[in-house]
Amino acid sequence: MPEIKKTPIPKDPAVLEEYMQKNVGLNKSFDLGVRKLKILKKNVQFYYINGLTDAGYIIELVEELVAINDNERLSTHLFDIVHNRLVHQSVEPVKTIEEAVDEVLSGLIAVVVEGYSEALIVDVRSYPGRQPMEPDTEKVVRGSRDGYVENIIINTALTRRRIRDPRLRFEIFRIGERSKTDISIAYIDDVANPSLIEVIKKELKSIKIDGLTMADKTVEEFLVKQGYNPYPLVRYTERADVAATHLLEGHVLIFVDTSPSVIITPTTFFHHLQHAEEYRQSPAVGTFVKWTRFLGLLASLFLLPLWYLFVLDPTLLPKGLEFIGPNEQTNIPIIAQLFIADIGVEMFRIAAIHTPTPLSTAMGLIAAVLIGQIAIDVGLFQPEVILYVAVASIGTFATPSYELSVANKMARLLLLVAVAFFHIPGLVIGCTLYILFVTNIKSLNTPYLWPLIPFSPKAFVQILIRRSMPGAKIRPSIVQPRNKYKQPAKS
Repeated sequence: MPEIKKTPIPKDPAVLEEYMQKNVGLNKSFDLGVRKLKILKKNVQFYYINGLTDAGYIIELVEELVAINDNERLSTHLFDIVHNRLVHQSVEPVKTIEEAVDEVLSGLIAVVVEGYSEALIVDVRSYPGRQPMEPDTEKVVRGSRDGYVENIIINTALTRRRIRDPRLRFEIFRIGERSKTDISIAYIDDVANPSLIEVIKKELKSIKIDGLTMADKTVEEFLVKQGYNPYPLVRYTERADVAATHLLEGHVLIFVDTSPSVIITPTTFFHHLQHAEEYRQSPAVGTFVKWTRFLGLLASLFLLPLWYLFVLDPTLLPKGLEFIGPNEQTNIPIIAQLFIADIGVEMFRIAAIHTPTPLSTAMGLIAAVLIGQIAIDVGLFQPEVILYVAVASIGTFATPSYELSVANKMARLLLLVAVAFFHIPGLVIGCTLYILFVTNIKSLNTPYLWPLIPFSPKAFVQILIRRSMPGAKIRPSIVQPRNKYKQPAKS
């Protein structure tokens, strides 16, 4: 791709003003402003965006610049004087108009001085947005209540507050030909795998697109090239403590401005089954919560296909469980009932997202009392169908990762189709193909089912059992950390 020619900052501010009018929309876009001052008989201008800049800082800067006329004599070093009088911790010179425009449109101000071919960029950004609060999708009984927001500066600060290591790095990029979205990768310099860092940098820099309006999801699709594979290849979190924990393990995080979700790479299937609640309780309670969640996962995947197999062939039921299966005949095939009920639950979940909170309770009552009970009374559904679909749905809701829960539901429906057509061989072959499919998935060259496949006994035990923090001394080998020990060696 040919390199775009850069235009140097003109020494005459009027020329820059004309450029801003012609190319950036000055005097057309109401939010783009310019303030013109006369300092020591020379023209000084600065450009800003209303709504993205802190007006208080701008007023203070204007006062400082105007005061130069009262405290300084005519000088050939006005640029240096202005530079010194910009009372802000972040002041950087730029030499091209394109750089200055990008910074202004990002919420900074650009100060130009007559006779000098540089602009001073002052970071006075004040992005509109909400304050850190607990994310709805990752609530805990005990633990911090601050979560990431749509402001990348606040998000990196929340992370830095938890890891005050001088080796923690935040490298920033600007991606999108038109959106120019700020993206930062975070890692601990002496822990994260350098090869992984370079791969992520290369992939991010290769993104060529107009804009990242869907923020982190667009970045993910460029990063892992998922295609139509429904299983999530990266993990999202809105909790700063979860993100900090993964940084200490050797993962690389990706922060995208305007998104409250942070991308964790690389991740495996079992990363999507972790939740902060397990580590906010004692090891025994955390292990119990883990096992309960795994049980819910298995129910969400295999309960309905297995029950339907028993409906088709009751002779497979062991003695004492003959009561399983519908006792009444119905005009609608059981497989159709299962699909209608399962997709109906998904429709209710989608509706809940779009329903205002005060109405969600009423919608739940409509779903449970009116639709469910009346559908049974009129003979549309067998009671057992509602029961097992409900249990499978609870397992779906118990899965911490929304993306993984939807992918598992799709797999469950495919297994139901296989059982409907081929009975026992359908279930066996379907489960085998499912395992082979998931096994062949790789996320940034990371085996998706690690530590189960390939099998790592020590790591798999840590998946099954929540260990106490003093006993968890080794970082996960899957991220290939440079320093594999979490705790410093004894002196």
